Amino acid sequence: MKLKLAILSLLSFALFYTADAQVVGNNFPALEAETVEDAVVNLPEDTKGKYTLLGMAYSKKSEDDLNTWFSPVYNKFIREDTGLFSSFGYDVNVYFIPMFTGINAAATGTAKNKALKNIDPKLLPYILFYKGKLKPYKEALEFEKKDVPYFFVLDKSGKIIYATSGKYTEDKMSEIEALLE
Repeated sequence: MKLKLAILSLLSFALFYTADAQVVGNNFPALEAETVEDAVVNLPEDTKGKYTLLGMAYSKKSEDDLNTWFSPVYNKFIREDTGLFSSFGYDVNVYFIPMFTGINAAATGTAKNKALKNIDPKLLPYILFYKGKLKPYKEALEFEKKDVPYFFVLDKSGKIIYATSGKYTEDKMSEIEALLE
């Protein structure tokens, strides 16, 4: 019984990992999103010329896992060091994107106001709000599970060079760092 469970777990992991890996090598689909101040950002067009890390979530439960990435990503890629190692920082765009689709699209304004009140102002420039259809992104980016966030690293031309999903882990961060060095 334990052997069957172990095999099923291994197969599930392999299928899950393969789903993430299948988008690697594809261009990131065009996506228009807004900052809390209503400035429009067009991905990947506005990020070309720099590596870009994107975290995307389209359900309340997935937003909770998305939040586990905020502090580590901020500390690693956004916070500006001023000490001895300040020249060793990363030159990367970073955006967290909650997606409001279908009937929930009407809640985008409320979510922006809530973000203004509850999120550290230093993080606000890195949060984009998407309002629109989910299907094109679900298909292009292979969003298999709605209750987990998805993360993508884009190269300087907008091509996906890494994909993962779920809560933050040190292993995922190490893989991302290795691509950006």
